[in-house]
Amino acid sequence: MDSSNEMHNRLTELFTRDTLLMDIFKRAQGLAPFPYYIGAGCLVQTVWNELTGRTPGYGISDIDIIYYDTSDLSYAAEDEVIKKGKEIFEGIAIPVDLKNQARVHLWYPQKFGVEINPYLSLEAAIDSWPTTVTSLGARLELNGEWKIYAPFGLEDLFQLVLRPNKALISEKIYEAKTQKWKSEWPELTVVPWSFTTPNCIYTS
Repeated sequence: MDSSNEMHNRLTELFTRDTLLMDIFKRAQGLAPFPYYIGAGCLVQTVWNELTGRTPGYGISDIDIIYYDTSDLSYAAEDEVIKKGKEIFEGIAIPVDLKNQARVHLWYPQKFGVEINPYLSLEAAIDSWPTTVTSLGARLELNGEWKIYAPFGLEDLFQLVLRPNKALISEKIYEAKTQKWKSEWPELTVVPWSFTTPNCIYTS
């Protein structure tokens, strides 16, 4: 078994042991037929908590779930999915944030002052997320198999390393995010912005 498979298995075993995440993974199956991923912070922070001996759920402020639907790019259509999500995830103690990645380019410039091209897939959206470790999406298929998308691999995640993904964010945003995370998980190593981001695609 190569190291990427070992890390994949370690990741999914960790998810399986986490009661909150498994509840969310199973409920999220109700978002079908839209393609979707649970992504970024809640996954990464669950791993950090395991590796640093912290309690499950520590530092997790929300659950990010992304889906992709080009058939209707209106906010009204997205709002209908958000309402469906409130029903699906009713009773979950942590807020669930649902976003259609097909329409991010419509609101991103106004919110962040940067024009972006439309994402052509969920994976393209994850490719642009701010760090190599948070560029991560996962879902549990109905047949019990895991789908993991990690364009920069999983090594930084398990080594507690924060490294910039410069596809979209600025140095200022990177520094703000990493300082916040390091204040909660001081074991993290922050790679300076000036270092080059590795080019690695991992999917399973």
